Amino acid sequence: MRQRNVCSNAPRVADADSASPPPRNHSPYRRLGTVAGTAVLLALSGCADSHGFLAPAGPVAHEQSHAFWFVLILLATVYVPIFLLVPAIAWWYRRGNKRATYAPKWEFSWPLEFFIWGGPIVIVLILSVALWHWTHKLDPYKPIRSAKPPLEVQVVGLDWKWLFIYPDQGIATVNRLVIPVDRPVELKLTTDTVMQSFMVPKLAGQIYAMAGMRTKLNFMASRPGNFYGENTQYNGTGFQKQKFLTRAVTPGQFTQWVQQVRADGKPLTIAQYQKVAQQSVPDKPSFYSSVAPDLFQRIIAKYHPGGPSVPAKPKEAQ
Repeated sequence: MRQRNVCSNAPRVADADSASPPPRNHSPYRRLGTVAGTAVLLALSGCADSHGFLAPAGPVAHEQSHAFWFVLILLATVYVPIFLLVPAIAWWYRRGNKRATYAPKWEFSWPLEFFIWGGPIVIVLILSVALWHWTHKLDPYKPIRSAKPPLEVQVVGLDWKWLFIYPDQGIATVNRLVIPVDRPVELKLTTDTVMQSFMVPKLAGQIYAMAGMRTKLNFMASRPGNFYGENTQYNGTGFQKQKFLTRAVTPGQFTQWVQQVRADGKPLTIAQYQKVAQQSVPDKPSFYSSVAPDLFQRIIAKYHPGGPSVPAKPKEAQ
């Protein structure tokens, strides 16, 4: 006996889970509010204090900012027409436009070929000349022109901190670089560990520092202020915290600061340096009233056979 399906002709009732969602509110005012809110947030983001080279505090960073905007504006001659013409062409050749000309046998156009090849060639030539100019002008080894003698600072990259030695003043600091305004600064850099990358964006460009080698970076601060620097080369677990503060002060304040460090700091002996060189992330800067003789040169010589060097670190600190 065949069983009848009594529900075959009955209308189906949708489950609560399969019910279609209510229509969304696509009010133009809501969209306008979203766009306006986004614009306000973007505008407010510009009120924050920038730590990059787009807010330069010295001649080197100012020249870097100028180079950036020059390249950006030059490249705008390429990407702005693309962003404007692609939607314009797509709209003009839409299916409903009867005025658009359909030319299936079109093959060649001298004006179009000149525009396609001539534009990029001119841009590449301009960029080549500009690159040559700024490469020589922003050479990190090139001294800053000034009537004042440069301030020499010897920089040693450690895990995960920066040691700054002032050879003429006979003092040293950890994670605090103090410089006078309107006086050139010549940094001599090395590391007592893996390769690191030194950078103070608002004052100067990036320069690598490597064990057993010495690199240079010249810059100058044109106004007082606090500027943040960091290591931009990954070097282990404390990499993200290897930052330091650069303070640009008046010449009188710089002299007072040097005298204060000499009076309140402690000596940076070889034994003390071995403690500083151990892997750690200091929670505050350290100041040293004196420095072991030729410490910077001995750190470099440590990675070369022969010559004086700093004794090896304790094994538990390596």
